[in-house]
Amino acid sequence: MTEVKTTVITRAIIENAFTYSEYRDMIGSLLKENKTTGENHSEAMLHYTLMNVHRMNRLDKRTNLSEELKTKLEDLNRSMIWLVLTEAWCGDAAQSIPVIQKMADHTKKIQVRYILRDENLEIMDQFLTNGKSRSVPKLVALDSRTLDILGTWGPRTSDAQTLYDNLRSQEDVSYQLVAEQLHKWYADDKTGSIQQEFLQLIDQWERL
Repeated sequence: MTEVKTTVITRAIIENAFTYSEYRDMIGSLLKENKTTGENHSEAMLHYTLMNVHRMNRLDKRTNLSEELKTKLEDLNRSMIWLVLTEAWCGDAAQSIPVIQKMADHTKKIQVRYILRDENLEIMDQFLTNGKSRSVPKLVALDSRTLDILGTWGPRTSDAQTLYDNLRSQEDVSYQLVAEQLHKWYADDKTGSIQQEFLQLIDQWERL
């Protein structure tokens, strides 16, 4: 894998993106107005968003990085920017973003910034899942100096994606049941899978 130049992600995009605290504050402000990100402010979408705030709060408090991952982050030689496409109503984003932020907080070499998918479709469409789906979260790893693309991650770990695909392939399984099973998987996994995947990805991106 080689570095890829991008003209879609510019310094201006990164400078205008949310920090984690700004992202969380924005979601909180919208909820006070009975709104979420995007154009759909239905009761269902507001419910998803509120649930995601609870999920992120819990993960902020309870996520502990493995010693192996912490050592990898501490020894990191390459400075990176991780640009994350997300939406407040997305359950997968809520389950992943606090862990991603926790990794960045453990090193000065990684800066994470967040942008909303629906406000940045020209970027989202460069990183479609399976070449067709605007699934979030989608993390784009960039070299801090050149903004070359080092790689991407998302919207889920490979194990979670396999579970999701298997459930969705069954005609008699409702999307609500898919979501319930997926979030149960997240709870049981306790962030182990995402930490293990990023342990490998960080090593890969550093070597490019």
